[in-house]
Amino acid sequence: QVQLQESGPGLVKSSQTLSLTCTVSGGSITTNNYVWHWIRQPPGKGLEWMGLIEWGGTTWINPSLKTPTSMSRDTSRNQFTLRLSSVTLEDTAVYYCAGEIGGGHWLNWGQGTQVTVSS
Repeated sequence: QVQLQESGPGLVKSSQTLSLTCTVSGGSITTNNYVWHWIRQPPGKGLEWMGLIEWGGTTWINPSLKTPTSMSRDTSRNQFTLRLSSVTLEDTAVYYCAGEIGGGHWLNWGQGTQVTVSS
C-alpha cells in the first residue's frame, strides 16, 4: 500500500519561504499514471487544491493561489516538494500530500502537517 508522510517546519515567519516534503513509500513516484498532489485546509475553511506533479515530472499549480507556489521532486529519494515563496498569514493551514492514479482513484493521503505563519 502506498503511504505518504509530510514533513517541514511547523512555524514560519511572514515573507519567508516555506518548503514541505512528502515522502512516499510502498510505490514509486515515477510509476506511470501516478499523480501526486498538495492540498491544504486553512482554519475554519474547506480543502484547497494547490497543485500536482505527474509521474513524468510535469507540474500543475492552482492559478488562484496568491502566494507564488512551485513543486518539484527528488526521484532518488521518492519525494516531492511544495514551495511557497514569501508566505503570508493566509498560508496558515494543515497541508496534506496525496497520491492518485490518473483518473480519480486515490491511493492514499498523508496525515497532514500543521503550518503556522507568524507576523
